[in-house]
Amino acid sequence: MKGLFKALLSVAVTWVSLGAASGQQEAQPSSLTLQQAVNIALEKNPLRKAAIADTKVASAGVRAARSFLMPHLSFSETATRGDDPVYVFGSKLRQQRFAQADFTLNKLNSPLPLGNFSTRFGGTWNLFDSFATWHGISQAKQMNEAVGHQLDRADQEIVFRVVSSYYDVRLAAKELEVAEQSANTAQAIMDRSQARFDSGLTVESDLLTAKVRMAARQQEVIRARNALEVARAQLNTAMGMPLDSPFQTTEALAERTLPAPVLAEVEKQALGNRPDLKRIASEEAAQRQSVSMAKSAFGPRVNAFAGWEMDNPTFVAGGGGNNWLGGIEVQFDIFQGGAKRAELSRQRALEEKVVAMKQAASDVVRLEVRRAYYETDANRQQIEVARAAIAQAQESLRINQDRYDSGLTTITDLLAAEDAAHLSQTDYWEAVYHFQTSYANLELASGSLNPQSPVVMQ
Repeated sequence: MKGLFKALLSVAVTWVSLGAASGQQEAQPSSLTLQQAVNIALEKNPLRKAAIADTKVASAGVRAARSFLMPHLSFSETATRGDDPVYVFGSKLRQQRFAQADFTLNKLNSPLPLGNFSTRFGGTWNLFDSFATWHGISQAKQMNEAVGHQLDRADQEIVFRVVSSYYDVRLAAKELEVAEQSANTAQAIMDRSQARFDSGLTVESDLLTAKVRMAARQQEVIRARNALEVARAQLNTAMGMPLDSPFQTTEALAERTLPAPVLAEVEKQALGNRPDLKRIASEEAAQRQSVSMAKSAFGPRVNAFAGWEMDNPTFVAGGGGNNWLGGIEVQFDIFQGGAKRAELSRQRALEEKVVAMKQAASDVVRLEVRRAYYETDANRQQIEVARAAIAQAQESLRINQDRYDSGLTTITDLLAAEDAAHLSQTDYWEAVYHFQTSYANLELASGSLNPQSPVVMQ
């Protein structure tokens, strides 16, 4: 019995251990490449889902515009009862139950209540409306294209947001690493000062100064660690994932060789490929169709109509009659108080506005391209300067450490050299970060940023 109990206890302990190990394994952050992050965002980002919904709305608008070319059919079932003389007289005629006795004055003036169940099928068909419907269909198609271009631009902006957030995580991780290295250096300086103070080679103020610097570096480590968590939450938001989703970037922040752009080519590419410029061009074409629709309102309209009706004294068909009616109607508005001319003037003014906005958007695009280009070029050059500064600052720190150990310099000079070494590394990694994010911004400005862009793939 005891053996069985021990066996069961051993199995239970094993299952608990496996469950704990499984939980720990699930808690481990998964590796995430930049391209994977971009693909996740293009699937789950709520802003993209909203843009897709806009395309569905625009597609429905095209179908709604086309529906005006088709005949419109309707059905109705009406139950009525009353003793109104005109109603009773007309209902009996429609039911084909009118008799000679119904001509008596008493029945004409004071008829008995009569019930009527009317079943109607009706239809109308716009045969000609001075091409207003066709202009409306063209307008809807242009707006559908405009929304499609807006979706393309939304995709590019989402990709840029993910790239920027991904590099924010990389930079935050590198800044945490630099902060920890600086804290270790500050700890070493404090240990040197403690040893020199214990040996009577320095005053207590040097030791206290080193301790203050150590506390400052520890605070920087805390801030850097929290900044890393915020950057990860920001990336999760950009991807459309829960804020606490665990992940680990596959590579640390490092220099990358990216194709050197040519300003004239980038600007030309932007003017030809930017989806937002294409959207404005489609809106301009749609507005021209709106002007044509306003002009069509001055023309004639031709409509066909038809109807079939069945009237019965009871709900069940039988004992009644039926009739039909059809015809063609020509309409032409002679005077409407100037409303149509006002609408035409309004649509023409809107067309002028769209043309002006198109020119303004082109100017903005040119400016965005130039700003992104020169920012990328500046960041590329700053990397070289910052890389050289790191080596110089590290050598200066080494020399000052040796001089301090020999009593040839003060703690102030040593801490200044340590601070310079810390800033040189921070400046270098920020330059690397800004170059890669500014390159992504340049691709965004040129309208070429996508999941296969060099800044995403490399």
